[in-house]
Amino acid sequence: MTSSAEQPCYTLLYSQNDSESPSELQLRKELESNDTKAKIRALKKTINLILSGERLPNLLMVIMRFVMPSQDHKIKKLLLLYWEIVPKTNQEGKLLHEMILVCDAYRKDLQHPNEYVRGSTLRFLCKLKEAELLEPLMPTIRSCLEHRHAYVRRNAVMAIYTIFRNFDYLIPDAPELVHDFLEREQDASCKRNAFMMLIHVDQDRALEYLSSCIDQVAGFGDILQLIIVELVYKVCHSNPSQRTRFIRCIYNLLNSNSAAVRYEAAGTLVTLSSAPTAVRAAASCYIELIVKESDNNVKLIVLEKINMLRKNPNYVKIIQELTMDLMRVLSAPDMEVRKKTLQLVMDLITPKTVDEVVGMLKKEITKTISATEKEDAAKYRHLLVRTLHSCSIKYPEVAESVIPLLVEFLGDGDELAGSDVLIFMREAMQKFEHIKPLVMTMLLDSFQIIRSPSVHRAAIWLLGEYCDTQEECEAMINEIKKGLGNVPLVDSELKMAADSEASESDTKETSQQSSSQRLVTADGSYATQAAISSSSSKKELRPRLREYLMDGEFFIGATIATTLTKVALRYSKLCEDNARKNRFCADAMLYMAGILHLGKSGLPKKAINDDDFDRISVCISVLSTPSDLMMDIFTKECRKALSDMIASQADSKEDVQENPDEVIVRVQADDPISFLSIIAPSEDDLGENQFEESLTKALTSATTKKDGGLDSQLNKVHQLTGFSDPVYAEAYIYVNQYDIVLDVLIVNQTGDTLQNTTLELATLGDLKLVEKPVPITIAPRDFCNIKANIKVASTENGIIFGNIVYDVSGTAHDRNCVVLNEIHIDIMDYITPGSCTDSEFRQMWAEFEWENKVTVNSNITDIQEYLEHIIASTNMKCLTSDKALKGSCGFLAANLYAKSIFGEDALANVSIEKSTDQPDSPVTGHIRIRAKSQGMALSLGDKINLSQKKSM
Repeated sequence: MTSSAEQPCYTLLYSQNDSESPSELQLRKELESNDTKAKIRALKKTINLILSGERLPNLLMVIMRFVMPSQDHKIKKLLLLYWEIVPKTNQEGKLLHEMILVCDAYRKDLQHPNEYVRGSTLRFLCKLKEAELLEPLMPTIRSCLEHRHAYVRRNAVMAIYTIFRNFDYLIPDAPELVHDFLEREQDASCKRNAFMMLIHVDQDRALEYLSSCIDQVAGFGDILQLIIVELVYKVCHSNPSQRTRFIRCIYNLLNSNSAAVRYEAAGTLVTLSSAPTAVRAAASCYIELIVKESDNNVKLIVLEKINMLRKNPNYVKIIQELTMDLMRVLSAPDMEVRKKTLQLVMDLITPKTVDEVVGMLKKEITKTISATEKEDAAKYRHLLVRTLHSCSIKYPEVAESVIPLLVEFLGDGDELAGSDVLIFMREAMQKFEHIKPLVMTMLLDSFQIIRSPSVHRAAIWLLGEYCDTQEECEAMINEIKKGLGNVPLVDSELKMAADSEASESDTKETSQQSSSQRLVTADGSYATQAAISSSSSKKELRPRLREYLMDGEFFIGATIATTLTKVALRYSKLCEDNARKNRFCADAMLYMAGILHLGKSGLPKKAINDDDFDRISVCISVLSTPSDLMMDIFTKECRKALSDMIASQADSKEDVQENPDEVIVRVQADDPISFLSIIAPSEDDLGENQFEESLTKALTSATTKKDGGLDSQLNKVHQLTGFSDPVYAEAYIYVNQYDIVLDVLIVNQTGDTLQNTTLELATLGDLKLVEKPVPITIAPRDFCNIKANIKVASTENGIIFGNIVYDVSGTAHDRNCVVLNEIHIDIMDYITPGSCTDSEFRQMWAEFEWENKVTVNSNITDIQEYLEHIIASTNMKCLTSDKALKGSCGFLAANLYAKSIFGEDALANVSIEKSTDQPDSPVTGHIRIRAKSQGMALSLGDKINLSQKKSM
């Protein structure tokens, strides 16, 4: 027994289930009426009812008597759908006698003068699986090959193909018949169908035809060219000696007018030949496709194809030669295409091409300055700065030419781009000593043009960390003095405020006096003269750093204090003149004290907080009573911590990135043999036919790759009823991205025949049952499988529930019912670990509006063990580095990130602690989850709540 879900499907119909189902009597009345619209409406309802599981056998003769004689084309089309789905056999499996009348109606439609009716009927015959119905129609189908209209001829070829494939004894000479038809046919679509049939049923005849017209392939239509590419691929795989015969044909198809043909030809060429010229031609064809195609999805797919070529160690050098051609893709406006292109370029860059790539990236950065769409331009600039950063670190010789260009972005107000520039400068100075003087000079020159507090703060810290000479230390403190202005800061502000009030009063008096002065102009009219001194009305602007402090940004004040302390301690070791050393330290302490005084004066918009106040006070204390310990901490340990952090970041990037030059040995000589009955086959094993392989991959789930073992498959079996129930049922769940397939095994444990056994299902959450399973009959002690498809709309936990109802033959009581256990659909089937940068995480954290706070309630006593348990339970990835998580301070904070198959992002912040006084006490704290949708946040929180406690 099989359900309708396992039968071949040719047509998808949509029906609204909101309205009530009509009765059989109502349908009969409408079908027997003379109103064509009523018949159409009733026929549609009948088709929907049959699709939902109703049989309606009494309407068969009604439709034959009152609907089939109609000549309306819409009714004829609906009738074809009806005859496709209506049961054509009785319970014994024999053809119904009424079908003889239907067969005669088919024959008349095949001889209909309207080509649309003929073609539609031929298409319908492709779907029939009853040889008894097809046998009387074979002469008429043959005659359709001679019809004047191409629509009829191409459908006749497809009908002959499907009939020969299913029942070859009905038309044994089909290959010869279609071959003769192909040689005399001129229409492209007809030739395509005929050639496709020969490929699948008689490849020798197909090759004979291709050899006869191989020089004319370039002039064929695109649909025929695609079929030729498929034939060449299959023939060359099964018989490699034929490659030299047809490889030139594939080369010619790389210049086809159709983008689809060029794409398939390039893929086939790479699989058939590994010669450098073939790979280069295919890659160049891919690049041309990306540049010329407007669809962003096509661009991304073809970019992935080039990336697959790059991963092959035999092709990587060939693809590297096309790096500059690949840079043309950056002209695409889509940000995702640009991002993927830059990633690919960075993997392909070599010392030979680095200068050209950097020059191209500089031009792209210059274009973003004059772009009209500021938001997209800022994101693209941010991406280019990161790429130049990676390029300069990988090839230090280009860093000197990149730095002057990047320094200009420190003052344009873009915080992301400015932060990336400073991160690049920090890593460059740490790794390459020869670049440090240039970076310090450029940074000091552009210090006063920076307008963002966060960028200014990072620049101050960077200058203070790398001031290693006496001159650099003096230049650094002079820049800070310029940024803060005159000291004392409070007195200077009070004086500025008093001068501003005085200038405003003077302005008012001047304007009153000037309003009474009248002058006579040259034409004799009167004019009023207002002579106001520009110097008295111009407000004195504050220095940039002081402006930040007056706005309440005292975190930058703490950064200034730390930097001044570090520079002063380093200056005291470099300078031998005690008077100059004391003067330097005194100036630093004076400015730090001025910042403290300003913070408590009430003049800024926000007062200084306690953390910044304590930090500045400690810095003053360190300078007033210097010690060797403080000297080492500020001058040596800080640099060492920075070096460790940069090394840790580099290690984490290397772990993520793959090595394209590494040849992976797939199978070792002493590897154990994998028996397919207990171990799933490797997903990397390539089949003979790439077309079937690609179709199989498209129909299987990308999220179930790890579920190939026998143990994991058994874990997905859910028992729905008890062993003592008259009907035992269990379900195996297939999760296939956007839908769920339930394969339900139903066992009749009684000695009675169960009739009209129906699986009734309902759902909770964002799940929707696609179709109603068809009622079946189960023999005593027999079993059957029923499949049900459920559509998934979003990443939320869902519940599937229902029952099994059936009738027992020979009894007169009501229908029996067995209630099924609930099936809980886990959100983890749709979530995969993801990665993002710290800035992207912070940006998403600020944008996402739905937050779910989960209190930690666990029996786990170790904070590291709890974090690993949460990561394993939620499929999320920890973004916090391992070095940051090491140690035993009793507190842990980590960021987690995951992405769903629907493109939704899930963020989590784990803040947990444990009392050091009680080693056996459980972990406490909370987990904050943020997502763009409410369902994602709630479902992930429920999952964490259920899995917090570890089973002992």
